Amino acid sequence: MRERIPVVVQRNPWGRRVVARGLWTAAEVVVTLGVVLLLLVVHQLWWTNRQAGAGARDEVRALQRQWADAEAEPGAGEGAGDEQGERDEQEPGRRGGSGGGGGRAPGAPREDRAYAVIRIPRIGLAAPVAQGVGKRGVLDKGYVGHYPGTAQPGRPGNFALAGHRNTHGEPFRYINRLRRGDRIGIETRDAVYTYTVDRTLARTGAHDSGVIAAVPRSVVKPSAGYDTAGSYVTLTTCTPEFTSRYRLVVWGRLTDVRMR
Repeated sequence: MRERIPVVVQRNPWGRRVVARGLWTAAEVVVTLGVVLLLLVVHQLWWTNRQAGAGARDEVRALQRQWADAEAEPGAGEGAGDEQGERDEQEPGRRGGSGGGGGRAPGAPREDRAYAVIRIPRIGLAAPVAQGVGKRGVLDKGYVGHYPGTAQPGRPGNFALAGHRNTHGEPFRYINRLRRGDRIGIETRDAVYTYTVDRTLARTGAHDSGVIAAVPRSVVKPSAGYDTAGSYVTLTTCTPEFTSRYRLVVWGRLTDVRMR
């Protein structure tokens, strides 16, 4: 009987170390990317809200102090427009929010400057309103932006506003909860204007310019909107949440004016 000679297969320990090191490195990369992604999410959803929300609240208080000081000084309102005009002339590089090509229209607020406060009791909102709808200068500060070229508070036409629904203070996070009859207050230095929610449009295209027209009516859904001139307010924000594909719209009519 012949004796069988065992065959010994020698494994390559160096190759195993290379494979193990590669797997370990890949695992470290995956974990690192996960941590970075988590930090980005925390920054976007928590820190920007905290930072912008605090800044917006400070701006509301600053406006209220400014108005109170103006009321306390006899004749403080006289010549205020002239003084503002002089300051603007000293800053010719700033464009205004009239929507025109040559600068700020007479009497229009300065671009990116907060000049009013919006209050919506139903959703506990109190936020500054600034001229313009730029992200960096207005919306990302937690402010509500006034569309250039639309009416000012209390004036005939459409006082059209935009605000973030998520991140950066998200002032319009819950405007989907507004119902017919809810109040929207707009405070300025001279008056408090109350609009009453009248209609809503749950979803329309991002470029539906009809919703902020002087007589607001959707061009995407022509059945939504108004047929006659009046004094309106329009709130617009992104929908669904955490996307910017569509727009959610809330409309209201001017129902009360209280001069300061």
